[in-house]
Order: sequence, then C-alpha cells, then structure tokens
Amino acid sequence: MYLCQDLQASDFFKLRTYICSMTEDLNIIAGTKAEQYESLLPQIKGLLEGEPDLIANLANVVAALKEQFGWLWIGFYLVKPAFADASAGKENELVLAPFQGPVACTRIKKGRGVCGSSWEKAQTLIVPDVEKFPGHIACSSLSKSEIVVPVIRNDEVIAVLDVDSERLNHFDETDQNYLEQIVELIKFPLPLSGGTGTK
Repeated sequence: MYLCQDLQASDFFKLRTYICSMTEDLNIIAGTKAEQYESLLPQIKGLLEGEPDLIANLANVVAALKEQFGWLWIGFYLVKPAFADASAGKENELVLAPFQGPVACTRIKKGRGVCGSSWEKAQTLIVPDVEKFPGHIACSSLSKSEIVVPVIRNDEVIAVLDVDSERLNHFDETDQNYLEQIVELIKFPLPLSGGTGTK
C-alpha cells in the first residue's frame, strides 16, 4: 500500500489528497451511551461525505461502530434475489454485506430470525435475550442479545443493520434512536443490484 509521502504530486495529486485525507483515526470516547453516539455521528458523516461507493460506506460505518462500542458482531444484510441468476418473480432474501466480527450466516429468508423478522415487519427489533426469540438463527453461540434496524427507502426495506452482543439486555431505545439516524445517513443506490425488498 502506498504511503502519502510515496505518491508523486505531479501524476497522483488527486489520489494523494484523497488517501491522505482518509488517514485520520476515529476519536473514541468514554462516557454515557448517548455521549458516545453523539461523538460518533459527525465522524460517520465525515467518513461518508463525498464517497459514492456503497460497499466502502457500509464497511466504514460498521468499522466505526465496532471500534467505538466493541460489540460482538455488527454488519449489514442487503435485500437481493435468492440466486444471482434469479428471474423476475423470484423471492428475495437478505444477503451478507460488510460486517465485523465472527463469520456469519450468508443468506436469511424473510421472516426468519431477528433479521428476517425486522425485514418482514419493517421495524427495529430489540431482543434482550436471543434464546427467547422464536426462530432465532444462531450464527454465533456467543450472541446473547441483538438489535436489528431496517434500512427503508421509498417505503421499502432494502437492507438491515444487525448488531449482536455477548451480554444479555445490551440494547435499548438509545441504540435504536442513534442507529436509525446512522442508517439514514447512508446513500443507497436504488434499486440495489437485483431488486429491492417489499413494502
């Protein structure tokens, strides 16, 4: 990987400026949960500003949240056709997108587990104890509690943000409030490759 000082300004000025402007570290703070989110929100806005690539933006959002909160797992699932070559009319499912944490379930059907249920209901779900959630999908035996936030554009769920913790009852309305704000910051190209979700 090139370091900022290795690039020649004559041919790579724009690239150099872009790369060097992205080398700042996040400012990780202690404090209440709300204070941590309040510190992180403008930093996430800065990471997203001017970057059109969805995968890059999803990756940076999950990295920033993982760095600040140290959750077991955080990542996105995108609503896509069940198979890459699916013809029109095939059912959609959630397909794994950028995440941080242990390996994860790759595809989740609508209505299955916390993610599929959040997609189906088009609402944020907070699960204090995943063992008590009917049909919970155990991608990791370490997960004890979970929050899933749907990404809604044009009245359709097009993705979900999934967060898992090793602690019971880890998530609350504060997480819901700020995570819903964060997913609203992300620009999703519409339609996503292969189609979007359902209303």
